[in-house]
Amino acid sequence: MRHYEIVFIVHPDQSEQVPAMVERYKNMVVNGGGAIHRLEDWGRRQLAYPIQKVHKAHYVLMNIECSQEILDELEHAFKFNDAVLRHLTLKKTGPVTEPSPMMKEEKSKSLMSQEGKGDAAAA
Repeated sequence: MRHYEIVFIVHPDQSEQVPAMVERYKNMVVNGGGAIHRLEDWGRRQLAYPIQKVHKAHYVLMNIECSQEILDELEHAFKFNDAVLRHLTLKKTGPVTEPSPMMKEEKSKSLMSQEGKGDAAAA
């Protein structure tokens, strides 16, 4: 089985359905004999350019290990789900489990805001 990194972008009006979508895609991979090495929900983010007159979208990243048949099934599900605006699949050489740069950035921002609150409380 091969390793893949998948990012898909969901229409912001469908953000509340993202957990159910992720669960469905996870089940497709696991039931097909694959494994999920990393799953990150990046939340709503500004798009670089409008897609279908939408300026913000909900991002999800998955690092999976699966067969070609399961990958084809996933891509077919992305293609025929109107809520998924775009998707990108990259082939990787091995499993990726450490947090992505996006999550590291979010973590450092949250740590900075906590330090700022602590400094304000101390003053």
